[in-house]
Order: sequence, then C-alpha cells, then structure tokens
Amino acid sequence: MVERTPKHIQIGLGLGLAGLVVSGPILANIAQAPDWSALGDVHLDVVPRTEDEAARIAAVLAPPLDFSEPQRFEVNSGGATTVRPANLGQAFMQPAANLSAMEGLEVHAGAAVFDRIWISAPSGNIASDGLGPLYNSRACVACHVMNGRGHPPAGPDDDAVSFALRLSVPADRARASAIPGTLAVAPEPVYGNQFHDFSVAGVPAEGRVTVEYETFDVALSGGELIELRRPFYGMTDLAYGEMHPETMISPRVAPQMIGLGLLEAIPAQDILAWADPDDLDGDGVSGRPNVVWSHEHGQPMLGRFGLKAIMPTLREQSADAFLNDIGISTPIFDVFSGDCTQYQSLCLAAPDGGQPQQDGFEVDDIALDLVTYFSQNLGVPARRDVDDPLVLQGKEVFFAAGCAACHRPSYVTARQEGDPSSSFQLIWPYTDLLLHDMGPDLADNRPEGRATGREWRTPPLWGIGLTEEVSGHSYFLHDGRARSLLEAILWHGGEGQASRDAVAEMPPEDRAALITFLESL
Repeated sequence: MVERTPKHIQIGLGLGLAGLVVSGPILANIAQAPDWSALGDVHLDVVPRTEDEAARIAAVLAPPLDFSEPQRFEVNSGGATTVRPANLGQAFMQPAANLSAMEGLEVHAGAAVFDRIWISAPSGNIASDGLGPLYNSRACVACHVMNGRGHPPAGPDDDAVSFALRLSVPADRARASAIPGTLAVAPEPVYGNQFHDFSVAGVPAEGRVTVEYETFDVALSGGELIELRRPFYGMTDLAYGEMHPETMISPRVAPQMIGLGLLEAIPAQDILAWADPDDLDGDGVSGRPNVVWSHEHGQPMLGRFGLKAIMPTLREQSADAFLNDIGISTPIFDVFSGDCTQYQSLCLAAPDGGQPQQDGFEVDDIALDLVTYFSQNLGVPARRDVDDPLVLQGKEVFFAAGCAACHRPSYVTARQEGDPSSSFQLIWPYTDLLLHDMGPDLADNRPEGRATGREWRTPPLWGIGLTEEVSGHSYFLHDGRARSLLEAILWHGGEGQASRDAVAEMPPEDRAALITFLESL
C-alpha cells in the first residue's frame, strides 16, 4: 500500500487569511516574492528547488515567442507520465507511463474499487454493500465511463447518470466557515446537498431530473451562424414535498479523470502567484483561489478539485463522491445514511454496510487509498500533430486571443520525497486552477466556499480533443450544454468575454485553426 503523506504548508497570504494551510508543495524561494512575505510554519515533504532549477523552470515555462514550431517537450502533456495509447477510445484508461510494475498493479487494484458495483445492505458481500439509500450511481465508473466526461440527460426518457444537481439555500452569516470570504449556504432542508433520482428498495427516490433547451443563433465573422442551446433544469415527481423557495441548484456533469495526481503535485505558490483578485495588471482577468475547509485535516486549505475548486485533495474529493453520488461512508465522511435528511425517515432507517472488518465503514482507509491512488495515476495522452502548421497557427491564435490568461499552459511539479511518478515533471494541463467570473450566462448562482455563483475553476484542457473518441459525445462546460468546442467558447462571459469576442470576430480561418489546436490537446 502506498503511504499517504499529506503535503501542507502554513502561510499568511496577505489576503485576510493568516494561518491558511495550502495543500501541495511550495517553492523554496517563496519568501523572496513580495506577496508571500508573511510566512508561518512550513511543513514540506519536497526537495527544495535550487536557484539553478528555479531559473531553468522559469525559462521552460516562459510564453512562446515563435509559433513556427512546437515548444520543446510540448508533445508530452504529462511529462514522463505521458501515455501513447494504440486505441484512442481507451486513451484515458492507462496508468502513468513511468510507474513501476508494482505501482501499476496498485493502479489496477484501485481501478477495481473504482469499477465496483455497489449493492444495498445487508448482503453476503460486505465489501460491496452499503449503497445509498439515495444515490445517483452504483459505481464510480458509471459516471466516468472510460474515465471520461459525463453528459446531461439526452431527453425525457434518458436517466441522469453522470449528471447531478447540487442543492443549497442561503444561510445565516453566523453559520459560515471561519475562513474569511466564505459565502454562507446550507443544504436544502428536505433534499440535502444533492438531488438523487435513484434509491434502494423500500426508500423512495427524491424525484426525477428534467432538462429542456432553448436554442438561439449567434452570428460570427464571415457570415457563420452557430446555434447555442440554453438549458432549463427541473425536478419533478418530488417524493418528500416541496423544496425551499430559495433553493439554489448547480448542474454538474462528471469530469474526465486523467492527470489529477499531477494537478495535486503543482507547487501551491505556482497557483497562488497567478492569482490577481484585484486585476492589478488591468487585463480583465482576476483569478482567485478558493480556500476551503479540509474535513480530513481540520484546517483551511487551497481548493484544487471540483468544478468550483471546493476540495483540497484527491482523497477528500474521492470521499465526497462516495458520499454524495453513491451514498457510501468513509473515514473522512462517516455518514452511513448518505445524504438523507431528517425529513426522510425511511432513508434514515435503512440498513447500512458498515462492518467491523472495514473499521466500521463501508469504504475503509485501505479502499479509499486505493481509489485515490488510481485517480492520481491515470496517464495523460500525448499530444497529436504538434508540428502541424494549422495546429501551430491555432496555438498562436489561442495566445493572441488571451485564452492563456486563464488556461495557463504549463507547470513543473514539485520534486517530492520518494520521487513518485508525478515528481518534477513538466506538464501541460492548460489551467490555472483558479476561480473566474464567467458572466451571467454560465452562472449557477450557487456559492461554494469562497466561489460566488458566477465563478468556476478553470478546467484543464489536456485530453479535451479526445472527448468524442473516449466518451462518445462532444458535450462541454460544467453542465454539458455546449455540443462543440466552439459552442463552449461562445458561452464565455465575464472575465472570458474579451477572448470570446475575439474568437467571434476573427477571420474564419483563424477560428478554424484555433479549434484544430484545441482538438490536438
């Protein structure tokens, strides 16, 4: 079993967050940066970078000046972890390329937990029971088919597997987290944190999710018209009565699974240094970190995972998915009734799958570590056609339109003790992992942590060009409303409005080249 060694740094950020604990390693020369002068206790499990390494890293991460040829190592999106699948439909299924044989076996062991089909308790199979009582899916893999991207319901007869509605209501400020800037919300009193359209026998499901679309055309340069679709979500057949009148809902499709351990290994300073909450450089982009409470470590941490960066670590993200999507208890979230509320008596009375052989949980530390290790070590596929002239033209358009201001192309991960596969890798995820105001059209109007109802974490773009091969569809954005990459761009507002407008107004051949570049990622 891989030993879990949480990586924490305690620093003051000058953001009203003294004592903040940031998950992930940090650069050795952090104190030299003016925004990071107030350091507290530092707990590192990484090898500090030398001055020579810091200079080399700065050079390799510099924006390109010449777009006539690829950047060095650009083809290896995940550094040495990069995989080269023979079958693109299985491109997200391979362990990181630089794992040892034993590490690869551990990834496959974690995949077995990820693929496990859960059943209701009690049963003769104590390793697989404890489902629900309310749930959205019976297995992790059911939402992340082929480790790829989920999709919204395709029509009135389609279920909502790989799609969920998060719920909350406004809360009194006194109930907010002690983290400054956290926006006060609470679960919907009757239906909880998430709407569940499946349940075990004897317990009514909460209802059914519906989605309808209104279409409209957007005019682009060159006479091109693109049809966009605006979603409207509903919940019908409510089994437990009406919802709170101020209920806020957030639609979510399951994200792809690749490269997550590499994102966890990015030095925290490299993320925080990209933040510009007051837009001091005047470029209209003001990314902010989400700072969240870690249930496992009992302290504030930098949020990295989830569509609004609400989870600090992959282990906690995995435990949250077990709880809210499948109704499974873990040592982090030891709630055996899942997301049941006090108004759902049959749900609360249903038997659970907690067993002494599993330390009283439905998923114990061993199984949670396995599925976390699996999530950390799925390889990122290599880029395709990096030297194609059209791809290079599209890359230049990407930078010229300002897309790289949020979709930060590259990082070098920390050099970690024990030198795991994610250690000291030049990676190309195309995200800053920060929150950005994306305007009213993409707003879910539901705060999460310090994220407002208009803010979303920049999603990584690596692997996005393989969505159709892997997932069998080309639905993008947090709720899958966009049916193509161009549609996704045209929904950008707020901090992305200027880049969106640049794409709409550029010559059609540049726009086509941009899409070709994105499809190469």
